Amino acid sequence: MKKEKVHLEYPLNATSKNILWSAISTPTGLEDWFADKVVSDDKTVVFHWGKTEQREAAIVAIRAYSFIRFRWLDDENDRNYFEIKMNYNELTGDYVLEVTDFADEDEATDLEELWDSQISKLRRTCGF
Repeated sequence: MKKEKVHLEYPLNATSKNILWSAISTPTGLEDWFADKVVSDDKTVVFHWGKTEQREAAIVAIRAYSFIRFRWLDDENDRNYFEIKMNYNELTGDYVLEVTDFADEDEATDLEELWDSQISKLRRTCGF
């Protein structure tokens, strides 16, 4: 089944690009809001949730202080990915986090709710 692209935007009251970049691109930062444990060897990242669930992703593209793109290794379609991108809004002085992900048509709403929850946790953890 073909998945549909889901694009979400989250305004953040973040003023430090270093803190935000660290939160979305380092294992320690991702452990604060995205997964319980994150292990990386620069190209492959293993995300752990709870005691038994884990998924591996490859980092397929990265630009410092801009975006990081992952591809789940168990995804059948090589074109699917999830990307977290940070954009600075000069007008407000804040950052907007853009999330792009893929979901089956009947799961798009669930995916949006999951990202809403994760970004809410990111805001609390980092004080955004």
